[in-house]
Amino acid sequence: MNNKYETIKEQVARDGFAITEPLFSNNEIEAIIREIALANQEGQGVQASKDLFAIRHLFTSLPQLAPLVLTAKLKALVQGVFGMDYFIVKSIYFDKPENSNWFVPYHQDLMISVDRKAELPGYGPWTLKPAQVAVQPPVALLEDNFTLRVHLDHTDESNGALKVIAGSHRKGIYRPETINWQEETETLCKVERAAVMIMKPLLLHASGRSQASFKRRVIHIECSRTILPQALQWSEYQPLGAQA
Repeated sequence: MNNKYETIKEQVARDGFAITEPLFSNNEIEAIIREIALANQEGQGVQASKDLFAIRHLFTSLPQLAPLVLTAKLKALVQGVFGMDYFIVKSIYFDKPENSNWFVPYHQDLMISVDRKAELPGYGPWTLKPAQVAVQPPVALLEDNFTLRVHLDHTDESNGALKVIAGSHRKGIYRPETINWQEETETLCKVERAAVMIMKPLLLHASGRSQASFKRRVIHIECSRTILPQALQWSEYQPLGAQA
């Protein structure tokens, strides 16, 4: 295995996250930004306010965007760190505008998006919204999943970079109100434009308000290799495809 990928794999296993070097060229990032700008701002799955612009079901809403994001370098990263069995199960675009007051307190990503509600052992609670069904699955599924965050802007403490508690993904369901700050350490995740942050769903993470005069735009991609019970399907299943 490539030593670079082995190092990232070790970091993710130990800390619950890792940050890569830039994997996209400036032209590739600009092409992604142009494609997102074509999105219908009043379309289904779009959330727009002065503090946040988000597009859920991103690759379904903008299918022409997927080839621009799922480059050979990104696929090589996934295959080098996690293997070839994973596929995409959720895609979201987040734009935290300049001076946004939007912040997110510490939490784990405990819910997955599925196509319907079904009574299954180990699955629950459920959240039912228009065009969105979410459920908390068994912990083993969450422990095996991972998320890619493709950064379209440089991100630091001034524009709402993620803060994480390294290693918290190894502690199962970890309620934020029980965080022992005598034992835990907060890490600010500065990420360069065009770089990717890999993180595990059970990693405790938060983000602060933006105090900068520039955006924080991120494409959030959740990946799994779990075939759900027959009664359920992933709501956004999409193959990653082999490395080009």
